[in-house]
Amino acid sequence: MNPHSAPGAKPAKIDLLIRPQWIIPIEPAGVTLSDHSLAVSEGRIVAVLPNEAAAQRFDPRQTLDLPGQVVLPGLVNLHTHAAMSLLRGYADDLPLMRWLSERIWPAEARHATPDFVHAGTLLACAEMLRGGITTFNDMYFFPEAAAAAARRLGMRAVLGIIAIEFPTRYATDADDYLAKGLALRDALRGDPLLDFCLAPHAPYTVADKTFEKIATLAAQLEIPIHMHVHETIHEIEESLTQHGVRPIERLRRLGLLGPQLIAVHAVHLDAGEIDLLAHEGCHLAHCPTSNLKLGSGIPPLSAIQARGLNFGLGTDGAASNNRLDLFHEMRHAALLAKGASHNAEALDAHATLRAATLGGAQALGLEDRIGSLLPGKAADLCAVRLDEWLMQPCFDPASHLVYAAGREQVTHTWVAGMLAMCNGAPSRIDISELLDIAGLWHTRLTS
Repeated sequence: MNPHSAPGAKPAKIDLLIRPQWIIPIEPAGVTLSDHSLAVSEGRIVAVLPNEAAAQRFDPRQTLDLPGQVVLPGLVNLHTHAAMSLLRGYADDLPLMRWLSERIWPAEARHATPDFVHAGTLLACAEMLRGGITTFNDMYFFPEAAAAAARRLGMRAVLGIIAIEFPTRYATDADDYLAKGLALRDALRGDPLLDFCLAPHAPYTVADKTFEKIATLAAQLEIPIHMHVHETIHEIEESLTQHGVRPIERLRRLGLLGPQLIAVHAVHLDAGEIDLLAHEGCHLAHCPTSNLKLGSGIPPLSAIQARGLNFGLGTDGAASNNRLDLFHEMRHAALLAKGASHNAEALDAHATLRAATLGGAQALGLEDRIGSLLPGKAADLCAVRLDEWLMQPCFDPASHLVYAAGREQVTHTWVAGMLAMCNGAPSRIDISELLDIAGLWHTRLTS
């Protein structure tokens, strides 16, 4: 299929032509296109071009007109624990370590089974698709159950190969966690919507020996390392007491720093650590709402951005955020960056949109497949209506997406060209089933 066919040539057949009022392609940066169409065929973007040219060059099986709407790449949730949607509101208003040790870990010890993970991930995927999220990077037990849920709803997922030193229902020790995760990766390697990363929980729950094994595996398999790092001051103080250095320095000595590392939260970074992470080509997963709700703090995002350190946005789990909503994360990220730096120009709307799309894709090593609307990439898309009366007037669609719109304005979500959500409802599961799942687990968790 050649979008640049000669005048008079027979129009090329394609699957879908989308004609919104605006398109924000992310690449090139800072661009908003008006009166353009997006052509899709066989799950991939064929072209983004003016409407008149599209009408001449393509013969679509379906044409979708979206007046008053903006189309952009599907959002990338760079850090979540999807199954914990079943624990939404279960343990609120506690600092991180009390939240974990007194509420979350005991609940998981009682209830975290494959059925729990499958049910929770179904709810999470439906919620994320409703808000324009097409890819999520997950860290949780029983990833095979999460994979089944993502596959059912047609969502793109990066599944964490967990490593933690203490036993759970899923595995007995760090070696067992890694062995089970690697076996699942081998079994599912051919699935075009599933990828894997190594997911050691955090420096305070993983031993040096395990980290050394993970560094070797990451180099051999060429997959990311996804880990909580510098989330709280307490974590840093404990590392100084036990190891004599801050966690990032410990990770450097163990060979974990590099383009494969996604440092989640990274709230408490000094200038030297920002320079080190940038020099090593690391990535950050910024989770502003969870950081605020757990009282963990506000990272120096303006300095991170100025140093050129790539970052994406994550929701964390619904137990520590209560919403799997990247529109909230975009707004919070932009406002916190401005407020903390006393600079209204910090993290502007287009930079925020990049973090929610291409920034996350780049961190996951998927920037050649997703994250922007370049021809040849997967047609992972979302459409957002900006014509509702309470959002008028609209001078700048990018600004509206970050500061005015919400997930309730998302009308369509596509993954690899397949419609995964339309007009507020997921395409592959009934809302009544989701409500039944939530009700069943509410009863189990409260009885």
